[in-house]
Amino acid sequence: MFKHLKNDLPASVVVFFVALPLCLGIALASGAPLFSGLIAGIVGGIVVGALSGSKIGVSGPAAGLAAIVLTAIGTLGGYENFLVAVVIGGVIQLIFGVLKAGIIGYYFPSSVIKGMLTGIGIIIILKQIPHFFGYDADPEGDFAFFQVDGENTFSEIFKSINNISLGSTIVGIVGLGILILWSNVLSKKGKIFQLIQGPLVAVVFGIVYYILTDSTSKYGISSEHLVSVPVPDSFDSFLGQFSFPNFAAITNPQIWVVGFTIALVASLETLLCVEATDKLDPHKNVTPTNRELLAQGTGNILSGLIGGLPVTQVIVRSSANIQSGGRTKLSAIFHGFLLLISVILIPTLLNKIPLSVLAAILLIVGYKLAKPALFKKMWDLGWKQFIPFTVTVVGIVFTDLLVGIALGLAVGIVIILIKSFQNSHFLHIEDKSDGKNRIKMTLAEQVTFFNKGAILNELDRLPENTYLELDVRKTIYLDNDIIEILEDFAVKAKERHIDIKIISERGIVENPDSFIEFFKLEKKS
Repeated sequence: MFKHLKNDLPASVVVFFVALPLCLGIALASGAPLFSGLIAGIVGGIVVGALSGSKIGVSGPAAGLAAIVLTAIGTLGGYENFLVAVVIGGVIQLIFGVLKAGIIGYYFPSSVIKGMLTGIGIIIILKQIPHFFGYDADPEGDFAFFQVDGENTFSEIFKSINNISLGSTIVGIVGLGILILWSNVLSKKGKIFQLIQGPLVAVVFGIVYYILTDSTSKYGISSEHLVSVPVPDSFDSFLGQFSFPNFAAITNPQIWVVGFTIALVASLETLLCVEATDKLDPHKNVTPTNRELLAQGTGNILSGLIGGLPVTQVIVRSSANIQSGGRTKLSAIFHGFLLLISVILIPTLLNKIPLSVLAAILLIVGYKLAKPALFKKMWDLGWKQFIPFTVTVVGIVFTDLLVGIALGLAVGIVIILIKSFQNSHFLHIEDKSDGKNRIKMTLAEQVTFFNKGAILNELDRLPENTYLELDVRKTIYLDNDIIEILEDFAVKAKERHIDIKIISERGIVENPDSFIEFFKLEKKS
């Protein structure tokens, strides 16, 4: 596990800088104490990272749960009561893992997963534009279209144009330039540029710029445009930042409802992120999904017990890890330790990091997830791939992550039904030399009630005096609804002078008296 240390250490630093503002922002968007987001990030990195079977996945507080957390804290009567629901959610996730529910993630089409990655990439870019220009009215972790401050993604961008902070913008532009230069030029010049990552250099530049400029001047950066980590006065005040669940409220039915909701949403989001992360992984590692649910459940139990937000695997951090060259789970674990050490030892230094330089890092992450070339690639794959992909992207950008995925999945299912309707059978018209229309209908391997309409239409369109060959040799499964259609058609066939020949594995049968009895015998054989 330690043989890729030279890759994992620099990657963990990048993930740390990406995770830090997100942990704080998601806590703020959730209406929870800021420190709760950091707790979730630390637990997600160290505990879940150690237990997970994923080599490059990174866990922490998820923006997709922010709305649930915000509502639940109010309805359950306080944050300590909500923590009970987090612990219950973790226990339910353990049960999901034991029941091997991790397979659910594999039932989502590839086009929807790619759409999820692209949609998140676009959202990251759109959400970071205001921070890049020093307009920080919106919480960092708010990834939904409609925001907690009443604005939406695009209105926030337009507002930022009229509220540009010159100092923040300078740091953002220079930081972005450093990242591009490091990635495209310097990283190929020597090992030193591979060991010291561009994001670290950009962050150091941002801190130095803030220290050397007057925050009240035109070119300075004011405190609201900086990272805001809680700074304890003493060890006792540090311990005072932890919250503990009020288990006296466990008899409240609403807590169990919220716990199950957290378990369900967190598990689904994790499984989708696992699927997406495995697709991004250049080394094509496959994550054991049931083990991932067990790891996430353990993480949520611990996070809830010490005052943290719910955790999931998070695609933003995972993709940053992959893009930075992370190879093993050590990068996720190290990033958790970096969060822990930094909030204990250097919170004051962290609070000198401009948000605009972190926005520059996330802009690069977003672009790599949503490259324009991917749209062309999906278009070239055909409409069956492009439409679910596009619907997922648009749904995520204009609603939120889970709604966008649900819309893409719904469209994918509709496309499957359409293709199933079209591909239920093959119809071939043969010669008419003897005055009869000779038609051969070959049924597909799987013929279900979805295919009723297509087969019924073809049978109804058969003209009188037709000789129909029905070939079922390739058919493995024939739904009873289809057999009933054939049974009814046999009655009409006699009236319309249509002769029927069934070709099956058992042989050939002319004008069977009963299709139901015939397929019963076929099934037994």
